[in-house]
Amino acid sequence: MSEDSNPLRGLVDNGPVLVPACYDGISAAVLEQAGFSALGVSGAGLAMSRLGVPDLGLLTLTELLDAVRPIVRRSGLPVLVDADTGFGGSLNVLRTVEELVAAGVAGVQLEDQVAPKRCGHLTGKAVVGADEFVERIAAAVLGRGDTDTMIVARTDALAVHGLDEALERGRRAVSAGAELVLVEAPTCLDEVERIGAQFPGRAVYNLATGGRSPAVSLERLGELGYGLVICPTVALYPTVHALRGAAAELRRTGTDAHLEELHLSPAGLFEVVGLTDWLDLDAQVARATH
Repeated sequence: MSEDSNPLRGLVDNGPVLVPACYDGISAAVLEQAGFSALGVSGAGLAMSRLGVPDLGLLTLTELLDAVRPIVRRSGLPVLVDADTGFGGSLNVLRTVEELVAAGVAGVQLEDQVAPKRCGHLTGKAVVGADEFVERIAAAVLGRGDTDTMIVARTDALAVHGLDEALERGRRAVSAGAELVLVEAPTCLDEVERIGAQFPGRAVYNLATGGRSPAVSLERLGELGYGLVICPTVALYPTVHALRGAAAELRRTGTDAHLEELHLSPAGLFEVVGLTDWLDLDAQVARATH
């Protein structure tokens, strides 16, 4: 992504922008067709969908890149990627961002948890020292080079050291070059308000329904100073719920007739990911050879 060409930056400047998280090609396609203006890639979603494991820092950089590249290539939207702790020390963080920039992402999120990390809405988190966190952000800024890729600095220090420490880490991350700050898992509206006031227009909210943070509307978050709101569960919760129900019905009846009410077919399913366009390309190739 060349300098000054990042549409995500413009969306944030005119925010708040709502960014639902996908975890594979079909979830990205469905979310894009729903009319959103940007996509996130959920680290938790990738851990679950690709590895069948919980969000405990088990994903590798290679697995992340293998998942992100087709999403970015097929999507017409800017993509913000959760890169966890950056997969190692400062040089690893630098390389992680370089690779994601090369893949065409619009933004990279990095956090201050001790590796291996865990979901921000679980208990038992630990964070590195503030200086090490700032080094991670500085390495990320170096890694993006002269591109306009946005760096999101996420801190989980609130749960470990309190809100004041988390806000100070956010301020230091901004000084190191981060454009956006995510203070993870505030537990009450007062904390949500203080974070937004500290980073007006540049605060990020993680709208993780059922987690530790209060459910706040996009409109209200915008009023409080949030420029970007991530929804990491919009593709995960419904998928698990619907698949459980469909699987139970299949086992009970021995038939998939109950799926007829979805009004889908193999062709209709493939159309979600561009069947007609691919067949048109195939026809163009065939015409070119005759």
